[in-house]
Amino acid sequence: MQYKTIDYQVNELILTLSLNRPEQMNSFTVEMATELVHAFNRASDDDEVSVIVVTGKGRAFCAGMDLTREGNVFGLDETKNPSVADMHDNKTIPGVSDTGGTVNLSIYDCKKPVIAAINGVAVGVGATMLAAMDIRLASEKAKIGFVFEKIGITPEACSSWFLPRVVGISQALEWVYTGEIFDASIAKESGFVRSVHAPEDLMEAAYTLARNISNKSQVGITLARQMMLRLSAADTPREAHNVDSLAIFYTSQQDGKEGVKSFLEKRAPNFKSKSSTDMPSFYPWWK
Repeated sequence: MQYKTIDYQVNELILTLSLNRPEQMNSFTVEMATELVHAFNRASDDDEVSVIVVTGKGRAFCAGMDLTREGNVFGLDETKNPSVADMHDNKTIPGVSDTGGTVNLSIYDCKKPVIAAINGVAVGVGATMLAAMDIRLASEKAKIGFVFEKIGITPEACSSWFLPRVVGISQALEWVYTGEIFDASIAKESGFVRSVHAPEDLMEAAYTLARNISNKSQVGITLARQMMLRLSAADTPREAHNVDSLAIFYTSQQDGKEGVKSFLEKRAPNFKSKSSTDMPSFYPWWK
């Protein structure tokens, strides 16, 4: 796929995935959703990518849905009459499935860690997209808002699942009820972002963190990411124990041996397993 609304650049195992509609403040479109899903799926099995940094070109991260298109601005087919039963087959339904949700599900399923570098305004789907990412860093110029109720709609992009897990149910509800646009300092106080940086320092801070991840075992990181995301919502710790046991059993025979050897030899490890080809047989355990 040739991307028109995003930019995909890989350097030293780090993918910089940039929303690339700067003149429109990177406002979200159906085309952008399709390209982002493709990019996250592509990166998931790209051996040259160990970690993803997501940011926006220009002065905004994402100013929400592009509301200028004709017809249903969300790309939904109003001739349809979908039901809960229609949604239960876990398939994307054109004209019904929320496009922001398809992006966040592709982030959730991705084998690679995802870091957000919030360089400016992130509202609407620009904010809910962030909730699905693993770690968020913000510029001092960042402004974030879950503004759906201001235009008479509801939160999307699976944010009713992601956002309460990041900041707690009470804070999530307040932000959604009020539609308040808040700054980077409030985002940090609430735990939504990990750190706040001068605009000129944001990307280097994100890359420093990314480099600290990219030198780890791809298979180990993939397993750790999916274990944390999926098992933190499990009914009992027994489910975590079952998967933990399998994960350690198999990783100890691959990169684990190199990790122990490098520790004893007092040198940096040389992990060789790839998440595209070397995942253990029990993965993905949830399917």
